[in-house]
Amino acid sequence: MKVAIVKYNAGNTASVANALTRIGVEPLITDDAEVLKSANKVIFPGVGEASTAMAYLRERGLDEVICSLKQPVLGICLGMQLLCSSSDENQTSCLGVLPTRVKLFKSNGLKVPHMGWNQISDLQAPIFSGIADGSFVYFVHSYYVNLDSQTTAACTYGEKFSAALSFKNFHAVQFHVEKSGPIGQRILENFLNL
Repeated sequence: MKVAIVKYNAGNTASVANALTRIGVEPLITDDAEVLKSANKVIFPGVGEASTAMAYLRERGLDEVICSLKQPVLGICLGMQLLCSSSDENQTSCLGVLPTRVKLFKSNGLKVPHMGWNQISDLQAPIFSGIADGSFVYFVHSYYVNLDSQTTAACTYGEKFSAALSFKNFHAVQFHVEKSGPIGQRILENFLNL
């Protein structure tokens, strides 16, 4: 199985690659359009800032490539947010695969970013097969997506938000699967088995 990790101007590709290596998969980290199109699975991770990341994707034509992919795609953290239509982070126009907007957390007495272990609930996608409702996963984010018809997992931090989204062949999680221990590993394995 050929698994490609999208290489772009955002961090975290190495830790996602390491998580895949631990489960016996040697991924390709690439910004080559043909490699991405021919991969069996594509992972779109990211830590960084939305407008800078989108500028990099557009400069290299990767925005159109990612939107055109037909195989299973997994967006992680910033990768999930960039799959949405827009982000409040520097008023960024994103890829528009997921028809929803990314918003900044209001602190309301809570620390922003939302950082650390938190529970996910209302699990509704194949990537959560064998994962118990209420499992803990690792989050680091200042921006979030409201609950909507594409929501496949929820989390509460001040208010309930989308911990995961799914639309056609695109799956996305706000938390870091690669830092979420055995639960994250199981979600990665489930994605690879789609």
